Amino acid sequence: GGGGSTWAASERCGSVRGETKMSQQAANGDRCRAKVLTVETMNPNVKRVEYAVRGPIVQRAVQLEKELKQGAKKPFTEVIKANIGDAHAMGQKPITFFRQVLALCAYPALLEEEKFPEDAKQRARRILAACGGHSIGAYSASQGIECIRQDVSRYIEKRDGGIPSNPDNIYLSTGASDAIVTMLKLLVCGEGRQRTGVMISIPQYPLYSAALADLAAVQINYYLDEDKSWSLDVAELRRSLNAAREHCNPRVLCIINPGNPTGQVQSRQCIEDVIRFAKEERLFLMADEVYQDNVYAEGCKFHSFKKVLFEMGPEYSSTVEMASFHSTSKCFMGECGFRGGYMEVINMDPAVKAQLIKLVSVRLCPPVPGQALMDLVVNPPQPDEPSYTTFVKEKTAVLAALAEKASITEQAFNTMPGFTCNPVQGAMYTFPRISIPQKAIDKELGQVPDMFYCMKLLEEEGICLVPGSGFGQRDGTFHFRMTILPPTEKLKIVLQRIKDFHLRFTQEFS
Repeated sequence: GGGGSTWAASERCGSVRGETKMSQQAANGDRCRAKVLTVETMNPNVKRVEYAVRGPIVQRAVQLEKELKQGAKKPFTEVIKANIGDAHAMGQKPITFFRQVLALCAYPALLEEEKFPEDAKQRARRILAACGGHSIGAYSASQGIECIRQDVSRYIEKRDGGIPSNPDNIYLSTGASDAIVTMLKLLVCGEGRQRTGVMISIPQYPLYSAALADLAAVQINYYLDEDKSWSLDVAELRRSLNAAREHCNPRVLCIINPGNPTGQVQSRQCIEDVIRFAKEERLFLMADEVYQDNVYAEGCKFHSFKKVLFEMGPEYSSTVEMASFHSTSKCFMGECGFRGGYMEVINMDPAVKAQLIKLVSVRLCPPVPGQALMDLVVNPPQPDEPSYTTFVKEKTAVLAALAEKASITEQAFNTMPGFTCNPVQGAMYTFPRISIPQKAIDKELGQVPDMFYCMKLLEEEGICLVPGSGFGQRDGTFHFRMTILPPTEKLKIVLQRIKDFHLRFTQEFS
């Protein structure tokens, strides 16, 4: 017990010393207790980032789902999330062949099983042979597995009618988003009036505005023409560019085709005009083509920017710098969670390419299961293989269902009072224009009117949409984006509920 008294004495001694320091500590207390990282001391660019697709309305939707599970009484029994292009979450079934090969890759012992078709096994063996230790759990090369990049190149050549594609220009990525942000990182530089300006369509997919805010780049808006089915007009590009030159250095032009959130498909003529404009104004082209299989409207066809560029001849194909993007997340696959994607770069300076490889190396590599899935998308079952018939049947059924839902949605909105909706030519969304009574606009002065509208719709009907203000829209117009992904019967219910709500909303604020 003797040690205890020594300890007690030292404690008393410490407390006396402590008392003499207390006033000093009190003075420093606030400074000592303050966090190193606060909203005031954090990166200010991050605070400017907004991402409406997963914004406050979605957060409230998640909360409402929890409340329903806990037995809370609401005017609805489920929350229907029509805010995001997440096909499988909306009940779309995966393509059998894709999942068979991925299952074999994830658990190679299944290669001994009889129940898997031989072509699925062959694909799995080829992918595993290209992986370190024959495992999709190993890192890959930073640019992506070589044989998969070769397959991507062959797919692009076939898609574009034989125009050559070099695997060295292919970079596999964590979905298309990762590749888009990486390219923007390479492109943004300068200070003040020399800061890089990036032209993006309004309405736009908020990934672009968020990435530009994060990089402190200058966002240059060009408006799509709602009265002409959201078409792109070069005169508007020129207006936007000239205005921007007053305060920044425009270097990049971003195009989304088919469009998100607007669902338009660009004509070949329009693409040629855009390429000419990019050449004249010395702009780097970024072509976001993740919805290339989602084309529904009669008379509409997907033309890749690369194909049109090369068909315009060497004057363009040897000079215009471009990156194009594709993904496993959309089209008929809808495999968002695997985060598979690629970009192809054209006419990139070899010294910059070396820097790009360095930049992707920092991330180590894209997810290998996502790379494997990308390989199956670009190298699907062939007519002489056992899985071909099922694969074509499933792919056709998904795209036919989407085409039907695009038509149902457009027709429904155009028969609702207070709505106008352009044809959903492609992609997975509709972006109808809604009339909001002046009284509702005046009442909610602190809130954007279409945000108020969508939040009220969520609370009263359990339907989660994204307000048009999250994508950008012309002043004085109001929209929302809705996916066409819910199963047909559920989609009809959603449309009916929106109609009922809109009539109530209009009466309440008339």
